[in-house]
Amino acid sequence: MSDLTADAVATGHPGTAPADGNPAAPGGGRTVATAVPRSLVERLAAGVTATGEPSVVETVAPLTGERLAGLPLSTPADVEVAFQLARRAQPAWAALPVRRRAAVLLRFHDLLLKRQDEVLDLVQAETGKARLHAFEEVLAVAMAARHYGRAAQGYLKDRRRGGALPVLTHTVEARRPKGVIGHISPWNYPLELCVGDLLPAFAAGNAVVNKPDTQTALTGLWARELLIEAGLPADLWQVVLGDGPVIGPAVVEHADYVSFTGSTRTGREVAQRAAARLVGASLELGGKNAMLVLSDADLEAAAAGAVRACFSSAGQLCISIERLLVHRSVADRFLELFVARTKALRLGGGLAYGADMGSLVSSRQLDTTTRHVDEAVKAGATVLTGGRARPDLGPYFYEPTVLDGVTPEMAVCGEETFGPVVAVYRFDTEEEAVAAANSTPYGLNSSVWTRDLRRGRAVAARLRTGTVNVNEAYAAAYGSVAAPMGGMGDSGLGRRHGADGILRFTEAQTVSTQRVMPIAPSFGLDDRQFAAVMTGGLRALKALRFK
Repeated sequence: MSDLTADAVATGHPGTAPADGNPAAPGGGRTVATAVPRSLVERLAAGVTATGEPSVVETVAPLTGERLAGLPLSTPADVEVAFQLARRAQPAWAALPVRRRAAVLLRFHDLLLKRQDEVLDLVQAETGKARLHAFEEVLAVAMAARHYGRAAQGYLKDRRRGGALPVLTHTVEARRPKGVIGHISPWNYPLELCVGDLLPAFAAGNAVVNKPDTQTALTGLWARELLIEAGLPADLWQVVLGDGPVIGPAVVEHADYVSFTGSTRTGREVAQRAAARLVGASLELGGKNAMLVLSDADLEAAAAGAVRACFSSAGQLCISIERLLVHRSVADRFLELFVARTKALRLGGGLAYGADMGSLVSSRQLDTTTRHVDEAVKAGATVLTGGRARPDLGPYFYEPTVLDGVTPEMAVCGEETFGPVVAVYRFDTEEEAVAAANSTPYGLNSSVWTRDLRRGRAVAARLRTGTVNVNEAYAAAYGSVAAPMGGMGDSGLGRRHGADGILRFTEAQTVSTQRVMPIAPSFGLDDRQFAAVMTGGLRALKALRFK
């Protein structure tokens, strides 16, 4: 943190805005204190499983640096209690028809849209992001609720499969709930990455013990209240809070399946702990995502898309773009458009629409962002715009930053910044661009811009990322909730959304019923005769093109 930023946090008196910096958005008139009153915090905190006299952790509003909430901390013993409560509630829930469970999701969808202003205030208060970017969370969760509310019955229905012997063997593939899901969710998208992943788990008949990041726990607790209002049994969703190294392992230790979103380093630990217990896990981890601007791209559209891709939620988005790969023939014009749009972004923390970008969430994120930029500049990179903190706006604001001349030895080249920073690289051939995009252990998201949609899809097929957007930043693929979303390589295991997003929370069970005769010598056949009959039968089935 710079001295100026530190002074602003300590004194509560922001510094002076730089004359050439990003403009400040008009204030919203309401404060975090009025939008998140103590009475609301106390009501939501009552949803945490924390027995006895729990210790309390104080959270801070990133927009102002002021105290936001005091929340109870759970202990490993509390985690065990939470799993006990969830296990008692789960069988009755699983026994309900799928349509009854799915109806809860559809009612939640309506309540969420009706009362979205409440949760938008919470998301902004806890993360510091702009209201439009908070609304993206509402949008994503509503889409998931609608999708699984309508499609869960189809995903989970029994499916007839080919039996061992046609006609004589009746085989069905059934889907059974895992039991109690351990869900560990991060701070950056506290609504979408919390409840958005839990909706299919509930629809599949599971209970959940959820450990959200403490900084953004109020948002998840609010969503829990809304789901209960929509008809979810209260004990089915347990919330525990605490330090990740303390509470996280306890969640994994008791879970029948683990769902985790967070860093690659922590994801490896979660995977190892889950594997030791022979339980499954899905992991959405880090990324160093690339956007490819091909020579025939609509540069106005690509520049506008790059702003969304790089600076939504101040870059604190797993699928945001941190590497811009631009064809050399259009690089100058693209950068002229992109930098101008970036300089014009309005920064602000008002609890209202109007700001184009909000704050980073913490001093840790600010420190990482500052270090990546400062070290790159010292090593020879050029700042085309941004490159500095904005304590005049709040303690953790940092201007949207575009870097040129980044080289492989710079940390910002390969490490995930998770802040409003993007590096620009030029390429001459499509092969060079694809190789550069794939030159990372990560493989989460990518973006391709071209006027030739067939060409765009052909390039997409060569990119090693779980999602690819052609002529969009990230929302097209992520918002396609009927299709799977997740990462390759160091970006994780498993998928959310679509069939994968709900079936991961189930066990496949095959039920086969044999009729008329056993699959064994019978009707007077000896072993040799039975083998001869079965051999002839196998040849006939192949000739008849049975699968």
